[in-house]
Order: sequence, then structure tokens, then C-alpha cells
Amino acid sequence: MDAEGAVLGRLASEVAKLLRGKHKPMFAPHMDTGDHVIVVNARGVRLTGGKDVSKTYYRHSGYPGGIREMNAARLLSERPATVVERAVRGMLPKNRLGRAMFKKLSVYEGPEHPHQAQKPTSIGVGEIPKWEGLPAPATSLAPTPAPRSRPSRASRRSPAPAKPEASTKPARGRRPKAEGGDGSGAAPAAAATKTPRGRARASASKEKSVEARKPGTSRRSRTSKES
Repeated sequence: MDAEGAVLGRLASEVAKLLRGKHKPMFAPHMDTGDHVIVVNARGVRLTGGKDVSKTYYRHSGYPGGIREMNAARLLSERPATVVERAVRGMLPKNRLGRAMFKKLSVYEGPEHPHQAQKPTSIGVGEIPKWEGLPAPATSLAPTPAPRSRPSRASRRSPAPAKPEASTKPARGRRPKAEGGDGSGAAPAAAATKTPRGRARASASKEKSVEARKPGTSRRSRTSKES
């Protein structure tokens, strides 16, 4: 965009519109959909209504009492690119999105700029650029590999594990069932009568159990009888 003879306010508003992307049908206020803008001949911009004398620019050094002021005519003669940049920055959103949009602006005092490799197109103040749609996706020259066929669901299933053979080893934590027993794991009475002492104990316990089964005998009478 050529700023030769353009009014500063009108130029800044058009540049801000291009930076925000408001000339595109895909514009969204929360997205950066704008274009890069190059402004040349910033020294030829003009101010109306005597603002070159009445308008004042301020800056601060960061130290107490470090405020500095300069009128528009002096700043335009010394740093004309700063005048255009500050006018455009004031028309962009005051957040990180606006700061990202401002980085796409390049202002130069003269007619030359180092962006010929990007092949920029010239546009006048107030002119709406033509919408050409989204760029087409780049086509690769390399042949695309054939899609790999995925195995079927039935083939992906792992075969069912073979059932282990029944072992003769007893289960852990359980005692083997004795022959002729009731499943409680107790050894049969014949095992306890292998020795004479064991036979005597077995016969004594058997006599006591028989006496306990007799009707009409109490524990006291059995005790006196034993004594």
C-alpha cells in the first residue's frame, strides 16, 4: 500500500482492516485471519485540521520525571514510520491477538522494500482485495503407498488357551481325603491303633462314648463310677 498523499487516519483504518482480515468472508474476531501488509512512502503521509502542530506524542524513559513529548510535525520529519505504526496499533485489539496482528505490518519511509520474494500485490487506500478462497493443498509427486489391509476381527482373535490336564497333585491348602474317612482330613481309627498305647487310648475313648450314649446316666454318676 502506497501512503504517498494519503491521510493518516484513513490509511491506518484500511491497514488495520487488512491485518484483522475483515475483508474476508471467513473473518472471526477471535482468530487471526488477516494478511501481511507492507506500507511504503510513509514520509508522504499527511495530517488534516492542523494536527501536525496540535497533536502531541508522548513516551517515557521509565525513570521518575522521564516523560518526553514531541509534536506530530517533528516526529513525522524524523521518524515517519513510527507515526504510521502508532496509528495502526491504536486500531487493533489491545490483547495478545492484536500484538500478533501488529507483527505482520511492515512500514518503510521510501518506495523500496525487501519483500520482493513474497510477490506482494499493490492495493490502493480504500480498495478491497479480491477474495480467491483458501489455498489449494500441495500435491506431492511421490507415489502414495497402497493402504494396508487390516486383518479381520476373527483373525485378530487369539486362539483359546488349551485346558491344563488334571494333575494328581492335591490342591493347595487342602488335606487329601483319607480312605474310608468323612472328608474332614482326619486319619482313620485304625491308624491310631498301630501301637499298644494307641490301642488302649482308642478303647478308653470308645467306652466313654458308649457310656455317654446310655440313657439315664449323668455326668456326675459317670464320674463317681469311674472313681
